[in-house]
Amino acid sequence: MTFSQEPLLIFDGACGTTLQTMDIDPAAWDGLDGCNEYLNLSSPESIVTLHRNFLAAGAMVVETNTFGASSVVLSEYGLENRVDEINRAAVANARKAVSEFSTTTHPRYIAGSIGPTTKLPVLGHISPQDLAATVTEQMRSLIDAGVDALIVETCQDLLQIKTVLVAAFDLLEELKVDLPVLSSVTFERQGTMLVGTDIAAVCATIAPLPVFSLGLNCATGPTDMEPHIDYLSRHWQKRISCIPNQGMPEVVNGKTHYPQSPEEYGRHMYDFVTKKGVSIVGGCCGTSPDHIKGLVKALQSAVPADRKEVLR
Repeated sequence: MTFSQEPLLIFDGACGTTLQTMDIDPAAWDGLDGCNEYLNLSSPESIVTLHRNFLAAGAMVVETNTFGASSVVLSEYGLENRVDEINRAAVANARKAVSEFSTTTHPRYIAGSIGPTTKLPVLGHISPQDLAATVTEQMRSLIDAGVDALIVETCQDLLQIKTVLVAAFDLLEELKVDLPVLSSVTFERQGTMLVGTDIAAVCATIAPLPVFSLGLNCATGPTDMEPHIDYLSRHWQKRISCIPNQGMPEVVNGKTHYPQSPEEYGRHMYDFVTKKGVSIVGGCCGTSPDHIKGLVKALQSAVPADRKEVLR
């Protein structure tokens, strides 16, 4: 079985919010607090443990700790010249954990995470050419290090996601490599992407590209994602992903708290899989190993719904 052949893929949970709960030596940050990607080099055992905990919970796919590992983001920490080193270390850390859990009958996979950077081309923060260059550099390292797939996630404007996806497919063609490329957009609670784009426009823009899947992640929980998942179920021809936060964050005793329980999360995702045909699931902000364990339990006998009759 390969990544693309799996009928249902269960991704891991939150990287950042889970790292915040771990006992990491403050010295590991080297004064670069907030740069989770630096931990791939300074505290690799912490990242291996992060992956190991989600795999032990039943995750089939772990994302590399590279959400912000492009030169544009790393330059904010003076690490722009260490892109290749950081991305390769992230894949090595993921592989170390995956090797402990992967078997011939139950393989486990590594997805290279590519975040939106911190600059949006549609707002003039960065040119499409510069965005393409920075993500190509990152993706080249991830591909060379041996990821099983790429996930372009938390996309907030159409120019950004189209630029990154075109860069990904250009690079794969150049390298003569065939890898699944997953695309995931972020919708705010008002029902559109950050710059006002609706789900229909997203589908129309991405449909001509040979993506493996399209879906949603971050910003909201499953409830707020439901209208968009409904639309994808009826209009998107390929595979659908749903990787939500654990509800809308709340501040409890001065700390960020995500209210959705593992059981509630599992029930929502079971419905998305069995009624809407979602076949790629996982968790974003606030999703602990317990949430992934709840997800795996809820989906034990789940089969993604056949959408042929509802597709338009």
